[in-house]
Amino acid sequence: MKVYRISAVTLIVKNMEKSCNFYCQIPGFKVVYGGSSEDTFTTFEIGEHTTKMYLNLELGLANSNHSGSDRKRRQYFGRIIFHTEDVDRLYSYFRGNKKMSSLISFENGPTNAVWGERFFHIREPDGYQLSFAEPIHDE
Repeated sequence: MKVYRISAVTLIVKNMEKSCNFYCQIPGFKVVYGGSSEDTFTTFEIGEHTTKMYLNLELGLANSNHSGSDRKRRQYFGRIIFHTEDVDRLYSYFRGNKKMSSLISFENGPTNAVWGERFFHIREPDGYQLSFAEPIHDE
């Protein structure tokens, strides 16, 4: 008996409409539940694999007195790493999509890492760090 994959990750967001506008533009992300500004929970199915993977967005409390601690928690949250077929093409897509690029901040352009991946990092509308990577294949 062992744990063998992540089924879903849930992020707490401030503005469901803004977050959905961002995530629905990522190629391979499909809304399967929720998705409107009226919803407090939205689920995206990722990819077209037989093993389903999900990203959930949950609307946080708007009038929370914990905004400082929430910000600190997000700052130290870590990152979510998504694999893609073509990191450079995805980066160009993000940069070229004015609606999408206005919702995020870019931390770096596509970079080759010593551990054998090419990747870039962004911060999504609520400040979570997302990494998009592809394995580097020796030719």
